[in-house]
Amino acid sequence: MGVKLTGAAWFKSSYSQAGSECLEVAWLSDGGVGGRDSKNPAGAALVFAPAEWDAFVAGVQDGEFGRQTT
Repeated sequence: MGVKLTGAAWFKSSYSQAGSECLEVAWLSDGGVGGRDSKNPAGAALVFAPAEWDAFVAGVQDGEFGRQTT
């Protein structure tokens, strides 16, 4: 059985600007975290376990996902 996202309260970072490409996030009742594309809210969403989300956030803060230059 899949995670139900109906009724999830999705939000964007306060640093996001209107019309920009953003990740929307929802804190789920089972402790998980949902993520979706703000431009396509009816599209697919990813669901992360709490530890997976924490690892992702830590990676972002550590610069693991910065653009690589050649």
